[in-house]
Formats: sequence, C-alpha cells, structure tokens
Amino acid sequence: MRPGEFPIDASLVRRLLAAQFPRWAELPLKHFPSAGTVNALYRLGDDLAVRLPRIEGGAEDVGKEAHWVPRLAPLLPAAVPEILATGTPGEGYPWPWMVQRWLDGEPPRAGRLTDPGPLAADLGAFVSALRRVRLPDGPTAYRGVPLSTVDATTRAALDELRGTIDTSAATAAWEAALDAPAWTGPPMWVHSDLMPGNLLTRGGRLDAVLDFGTVGVGDPACDLIPAWNLLPAEARNTFRQATGADDATWARGRGWALSMAIVQLPYYRVTNPVIAANAEHVIHAVLTEDDTLAEADARP
Repeated sequence: MRPGEFPIDASLVRRLLAAQFPRWAELPLKHFPSAGTVNALYRLGDDLAVRLPRIEGGAEDVGKEAHWVPRLAPLLPAAVPEILATGTPGEGYPWPWMVQRWLDGEPPRAGRLTDPGPLAADLGAFVSALRRVRLPDGPTAYRGVPLSTVDATTRAALDELRGTIDTSAATAAWEAALDAPAWTGPPMWVHSDLMPGNLLTRGGRLDAVLDFGTVGVGDPACDLIPAWNLLPAEARNTFRQATGADDATWARGRGWALSMAIVQLPYYRVTNPVIAANAEHVIHAVLTEDDTLAEADARP
C-alpha cells in the first residue's frame, strides 16, 4: 500500500517473540486482516495482539503511544489499547513494536448503522473527554494543524480525480472549509484519526478506540471527521451537540474529512478498497449535504 513497507509474516513475529518475550512465544498466532495502512496486526492467543509498523513513519508512533496512552486511558470514556510490552528491533526487523491486550468488538461501517444516535452521542462524549484532558507537554497532533497545511496535497489529489467525482463541487466545498475562521483557542488533545477502522462497537455503542499513533494537541476540528466518514446526516447534530463544536470548528472538521477522502481515494483505490470505499462515502456525504443546505437556503 505504501513505499518502503517492510515484509512482515508470522515467522518473523514468532522469532521476535521467542527472542524478546519467550513467555508468549508458544501461544497460537494468527495474522488479523485489517484495512489499516501503517501497522500489521497479529492475534496472539486469546487475549493478546502483536502490532508491528509496516513503514518507518509508523515506528515513531510506538514510543509516543507507549508514553501517552497509559496516561490518557483513565481520562477517557471508552477502552483504549493496553500496551503490555514494547519490543526492540531484531531478527532483521528494523523498528520497535508492541504487544497489547486484545480488545473485542466490531468496527462500525458507514451506511450500515441500524441505530446511529447512541453511537453519535458516544463518539461526541469521547471527543469531548479528550478536549478536557490537561496533560502538559503533549506532542503536536498529526492533524492538529491548520487546514491550509494540506491545501496543496488536496488540490493535487483533486486533479487526479477529474472525471471520477464532481471536482467542481468538491473544490467549492474545500475552499469553503479553508475560509472558516482559524482556531484561536489553546491546543486541545485530539486523537486525529477517528476512522471507522479505529473504532470498536458492541451492541451498536462505542466500546473502544484504537491506534493512538496520531494523538497529540492542536485544533480540535480534526476529531469531528466521524460526522462524515461514519454517521448518517440524521445523527450528525447529535454528535455535534455532544462535542460542543461551534460553526467554525464544525466547518474545519468537515474540511478535514473531505481532504482526507480526496487524498485517500486516488492513493488507495487499487491497494485498499475498504479505505477507498469510505473515501467515496465521505465525498458523497459532504456534497450531498451541500445540496441539501442549498435547497434549504433557496426555500422562501
């Protein structure tokens, strides 16, 4: 899916476990299929998971997660990964890796939520809880920066998508997001990658949030992306009310969701159909929302 991926297989994971954590080396091991693009995941026995970066950029996340996730966990209303051990490079593998407690649950799927209201409220409560965190010296979040920092990348991807989507409408929606007032408050804690694949549900309710490699502080708008990458239109207001997002933050959050989708669609349409399909969903959700708003504005 990405340049520079390291080849990872069960044999390598077995060797790493035997060399560094022999107490777990004989447990059953099975590759766990995932749409994730940065890490490979293996289920270890019934209760553990081995998570290994595929690319060098993901290697930097291991130390960040090991440091911050245990500090954030007691402050959040959903389960988060419990990191049991951090491995070091070895057996030809060049980066740190980790063993985590296994978390059960099902990732939600956009367009297949039977009762989205409670999940929207749960997601809003999680985002709000992160915003209330006051841990000092947090790193800059991956998407905690101004939208303008991804303008060139977004426009380049729009050029690639000509003939595939309504690029005129998408460009107008993107420019509207860029015009939203910038965040002027203090940096807030954000997850910054609340994609459906990083969420686990039980009975339709949020149970756990995964992959804190992008966690940090910055503009809280980036944590509003579930409004468009997961929730149907009728549940967005529930989510927004739970987050307390003002108009400008909501507009920037919509911009983040759209930018991510525009960049992901041409990049992953061959290599990762799950992410590509979600990107198409987001673009449709944003542009359909624009049509609905325009119709409402035109009514006498």
